[in-house]
Amino acid sequence: MTLNSRRDILKALALGGAATIFSPNTLLASTSQQKTRLGVALVGLGYYSTDLLAPALQQTKNCYLAGIVTGSPEKAEAWKKKYNIPDKNIYNYQTFDQIANNPDIDVVYVVLPPSMHKEYVVRAANAGKDVWCEKPMAVTVEECQAMIDACRKNKKTLAIGYRLQHEPNTQEYRRIVQKKLLGNVQHVSCAAGYRENRTNHWKQDRAMGGGVLYDMGVYSIQGVRMGSGMEPIAVVSAKTSTTRPEIYKNGLDETVVATLEFPGGVMGDLKTTFGENVNFLNIKCQKGEIKIAPYQAYNGVKGTSPLGEINHPYELHWQQAKQMDNDAMAIMQKKPLIAPGEEGMRDIRIVQAIYKSAASGQRVKI
Repeated sequence: MTLNSRRDILKALALGGAATIFSPNTLLASTSQQKTRLGVALVGLGYYSTDLLAPALQQTKNCYLAGIVTGSPEKAEAWKKKYNIPDKNIYNYQTFDQIANNPDIDVVYVVLPPSMHKEYVVRAANAGKDVWCEKPMAVTVEECQAMIDACRKNKKTLAIGYRLQHEPNTQEYRRIVQKKLLGNVQHVSCAAGYRENRTNHWKQDRAMGGGVLYDMGVYSIQGVRMGSGMEPIAVVSAKTSTTRPEIYKNGLDETVVATLEFPGGVMGDLKTTFGENVNFLNIKCQKGEIKIAPYQAYNGVKGTSPLGEINHPYELHWQQAKQMDNDAMAIMQKKPLIAPGEEGMRDIRIVQAIYKSAASGQRVKI
């Protein structure tokens, strides 16, 4: 969805007035426990929903595409025909809260610009729906906490769309690290980036949550966190830059480099960029090095270690299908989520600390 259409949405929301909030306790009793498949409504029909989530939902076993929320009548009509979505399961941003009355929809998946995540996660939770939210979770830690609180208040789950945490090769290198099969981790480095040539996307708009650190940067942060098996205690140093100030204006970050400090003096170096293609994770351990490349691709994640190749075949072609199936099963079985809201908030806390370090030139505790 283009920047202009996003702004049209926001303008329409403002003209529409405050959203009516429904209580799930009075309007809709949850029936997800009795279901064998959960109905998912995608909120926002941009590239990620269109090219990845919707196709993945055609392969899932535990959930299916039940509805959509879009500000584009043209998209609504096209999706209705392509996926046979009934009219009653199609919403726009003004009618969104009526989703509370629809038993076909169990989960609302928020796939909007980061600046809109808090509003729609809170509204979905207040409508009595479990919620999945794309990364980055939100723009601030305070927004993340509000999202967590809203879901907790309504007794609904909140999962963040960290597909890699469901990915088998990612799980394998994490197992090696967690079990210390190569001894203690000594150093981690991770880079995630690509050449972003769009000029009017939300990624180039600070007010909408733009900048590389919120987008690809979360992959690099996840890489050093998962690669070390620990949580960082400080940002030692950080620097933001751009080679295209006509696109990344007023100091908006096209590239970020940072060093994080972990317990025991372990350091993690990360790079993220919209200026070049980079994609690797290196984990130096006492007994050798784990190398993952590509580290965060939509398919083909693989690596090597002194213990052998890390290259598990995918049962499903789409990482997103495994992610959504796992999250749906966790909801139905009332088991812990792999990547709950608290996981997303950890990354946003680090994002904010990196920005603070870059601005001050100082070490920042996390």
